[in-house]
Amino acid sequence: MAKKKTVSQMDIISAYMEYVLTYDEQPKTVFAFAKNNNMEEQKFYEFFTSFDALEKDIFKIFFDNAHDILEKSEDYLSFDSRNKLLSFYYTFFEILTANRSYVIYALDGHKNSLKTLRTLAHLKSRFANYIEHLNIQMIDLRQEQLQKLQNRSLKESAWLQLLVTMKFWMDDTSPSFEKTDVFIEKSVRASFDLIDTTPLKSLVDLGKFLYKEKMHMN
Repeated sequence: MAKKKTVSQMDIISAYMEYVLTYDEQPKTVFAFAKNNNMEEQKFYEFFTSFDALEKDIFKIFFDNAHDILEKSEDYLSFDSRNKLLSFYYTFFEILTANRSYVIYALDGHKNSLKTLRTLAHLKSRFANYIEHLNIQMIDLRQEQLQKLQNRSLKESAWLQLLVTMKFWMDDTSPSFEKTDVFIEKSVRASFDLIDTTPLKSLVDLGKFLYKEKMHMN
C-alpha cells in the first residue's frame, strides 16, 4: 500500500483546480478526491470543510497574492490611494489571467449575478478591508452616523466596481486583455473624480468607451 504523502493547503488547491478543469465538475466526494491524490481524507479537513469552502479560499488567495506583491514594492507604498488601487487592479487581474481557465470555470455560469455569488464571499471581505485602509479622502460629514454610512457606501460601490471589472475581463476578447486595462484605468479614474466631486469629464470618457464596446459586441 502506497504511503500517504504530506500535503499543504496549496497542494490541495492545486489538485482541486486540476481536477475541475479536467472533468468540468467538482469531485464526487472528499474521500474519492483524497484517494485519487494519495492523501489522507483527514488532511483535507485540516484546511477546508467542503469543496465550496475551498473555492471561496481560492479567490481570497488570489487577493492575498496580489496584496503581498504590492506590499513588497517601495513605489507602491509611496503612492496615493488612487494609484494604489490602480496598482492593485493591474496586479490582481494579472493573477486572474494566469488562472483564467479556473476563474471562467468557477464564475462563467454566474456572470449576471456575481454580486451574490457565494464563491466570492471571502474575496469581498478581504477587498472591503483593503478599501477601508486605503484612506481614500472623502467629504468630511462631521457626523458619526453619516460617516459610517459613507464608509459603508464606499466599500459597497468599490466592490461593485470590482465585480463589473471582472465581468468585463471575462467577456474581453482583445489581445492580452488590453481593453480590460483601459477599462480599469478609466473606471478607477472616474470613481475617484466622482468622490472629488469633479466627475463629468471622466464619466463621459468612460461612457464613450463602454458605448463603443457595446456597439462592437452587437
